Amino acid sequence: MPLVIEVAAALIRDAGGRYLITQRRRGSHLAGLWEFPGGKLEAGETPRDCLRRELAEELGGTFAVGDLVEIVRWEYPDRTVVLHFYDCRLEAGAIVPQEDQAMRWVEAERLAEHEFPPADRELIDRLRARRPPPG
Repeated sequence: MPLVIEVAAALIRDAGGRYLITQRRRGSHLAGLWEFPGGKLEAGETPRDCLRRELAEELGGTFAVGDLVEIVRWEYPDRTVVLHFYDCRLEAGAIVPQEDQAMRWVEAERLAEHEFPPADRELIDRLRARRPPPG
């Protein structure tokens, strides 16, 4: 039976509607590709709880996890990944990369210029149609 990995990912936008993306670390699955911040669910953890934990670990701030935007199931040769994408916003603190990962704020229409895992590509196409967050 193939390995199934549940992942929660954050769609964090600034006042101008740009998305925060980070680069996957060397030595990780799909190293060097860009992604929306987040990570794997731990045993007994909900996607929302996972995001709060992962965002604090990776970005240092306290984040509010909002609406579920989309769930994407993607079959890789050696694993199946189920990605839960949520709208998130910074509640307290500052966004500072905690794990030496590269980080960028990118306009929705320019996300496709970055190399993302295949599972993210359809979502990126749909994000171009989204309106910026209320300011």
